[in-house]
Parts: sequence; C-alpha cells; structure tokens
Amino acid sequence: MEGKSATNLIELSNDPASLADGGFWAVSVSYEGEWHCAKFGDVVDEPFVADSSWSTGDDQWESTLSKQGYIDYVERIRSAIAEGDIYQANACRIYSRTNSESLEGLFANLLVSNPAPYSAYLRTPGLELASASPELFLEMTINDGKRRVKTSPVKGTSATEKFPEKDRSENIMIVDLMRNDLSTLCETGSVSTPRLVEVEAHPGLFHLVSDVVGDLRTDVTWKDISDRLLPAGSISGAPKSSATSLIAANESKRGPYCGLIGWVHGDQAVLAVAIRTFWQDEDRINFGSGAGITWSSDAKAEWDETVLKASRLLKIAGGRFDQ
Repeated sequence: MEGKSATNLIELSNDPASLADGGFWAVSVSYEGEWHCAKFGDVVDEPFVADSSWSTGDDQWESTLSKQGYIDYVERIRSAIAEGDIYQANACRIYSRTNSESLEGLFANLLVSNPAPYSAYLRTPGLELASASPELFLEMTINDGKRRVKTSPVKGTSATEKFPEKDRSENIMIVDLMRNDLSTLCETGSVSTPRLVEVEAHPGLFHLVSDVVGDLRTDVTWKDISDRLLPAGSISGAPKSSATSLIAANESKRGPYCGLIGWVHGDQAVLAVAIRTFWQDEDRINFGSGAGITWSSDAKAEWDETVLKASRLLKIAGGRFDQ
C-alpha cells in the first residue's frame, strides 16, 4: 500500500492497543472485528516485487449464494425496510475455489491488471490476503498538531458514469452514518464533508465516493476507533446495529472480507475497507462481492452488480466463473 514494503516480522498481536507503541504495524481486521496486527522492523518506500508466479488454474468458482438465493436475500432486506427495521443493508456473497499457491504472484498480477488506490498484500503466520481495494476506511495524519482523520465511503457502482438516483441517495445515507460515527470520536464542530457524491473511475467500473473528515479528541485510542467505527458503514448498513443483525442472520462469516487492511505507524495510518480482496483459508482461495440494498433496489440488478464487481478480478485470478 502506497509503495511501502515491510519485512522482518517482530511481533504479532490481536490487541489494537499494541498499535500505540509507535512501531510500524500491518493490520488486518475481519468484518467480525477480530484484529490481526503484525509489527515489522524494516520498512522501505519501494514498489512491490513478487517472488513467486501465479498459475490461474481451471477450478470452478463456487458462490455461497445462488442467483435465486441472493435475490431472496435482497427481498428479505426490502421487507425489513418496509417494516421500518432498517433503511439500508449491504448484502454479500463469497466465491471460493481450491488453491495451493501463495497469493503473492496473484497480487503482482492485480497491480498490473487492476491497479487500485489501496492495493495491499499481507502474509503472516495464519493469514494471507491480496487486496485491490478502491475504498479508504481511515487515513490518519497530523494537521496543526491534531490527529486529522478522513474516511471515504464508496456507495454506488456502475459500468458507466451514469448512476440511478438510488445510488446517490444511498451514498448520502452512508455519509450521514459516518458523520455520526466520527462525531463520537472527534472534537465538536470538526467533522465536515469536503467532497460529496463524486464519480470516480476504476478499472472496469465507476463508483460514487464522498469524503468525511474530522479531528480526533486527544483521549481517543485505537480500541475506541474499533468500538465506534467498525464495521464500516458502507459494507454494513443503516442503522448499523439493525443492519449487522440482519446480515448475521442471512450470511456466513465474512472473515477478512469487508474488514480492514492497511498500516499504522505512530499517529499516521492508512486503512482500507477490505473489498475486492482475495484471502486464503486452508486449501481454498476466497473472494467476496456485495451490493447495497435499499427499498428501491431491484433484486436482479443487485445480483448483476455483484457479478460486475467480481468478474474482472476473478478472471485475473483464473478458474471457471459462471456468475
């Protein structure tokens, strides 16, 4: 991520409080909130160079939900919206196929064939993932002596630069959620939205993106950030508590998908939402895809959006892909 390469693993931790020691930590957080922090001794600003190749293979990608199963899930969300339980929820499914190779070579291919602003590769004992994420969850910088944070929720996906009003409304809804979440951690009056519903071009598709910024209070810790901001609003829903309960009742464990991937170094950090992300689980490679559901959603169109998000990257990874 950002051309940084870290080696010489020093320490592993599952406690976000470890990040306060000033060292360089690579971070992965699962959607379910499980932290995996890896402290490295050597960090250089150099581009990634793979030490392994990638064989695309011919195995079939399997989805946790069939087309009809996903459509039924969308309709359950729409029913919950009609009953007033939620306003919006992100419905996801996970592809997987057999794989025995390191994802390092795949990540090198992603950098060439699907460059993304928050690409990241992490391999530590018990965890390996390769991400082409387009979405910033949290950037932390020092501004006039204060810890300035920025989040850039992505809501709205299209094959062209034209978006339905549903996507714009959904983006604004998640911006409101993130403004509220950040306001619980930031100095009063410091939270603002300098960019609202802007079209961004990415390989093979377009997104609607907004920015929310604020200045953290001096007493805020990484545990506070974890407790107040996770999971990300863009991949859960609104209200967040109701949306996450509905997701838990309808999906299997998401794991690294829809969690976080990035780095923390003292009072600086870049953490992306772990979408467009591959991860290895025993002898299988996994990849998640989802869509934000509102009352105006068309269930088949939402299924098509999950296919649009997945198709380019699964073709890069290889294997047979039938949607």
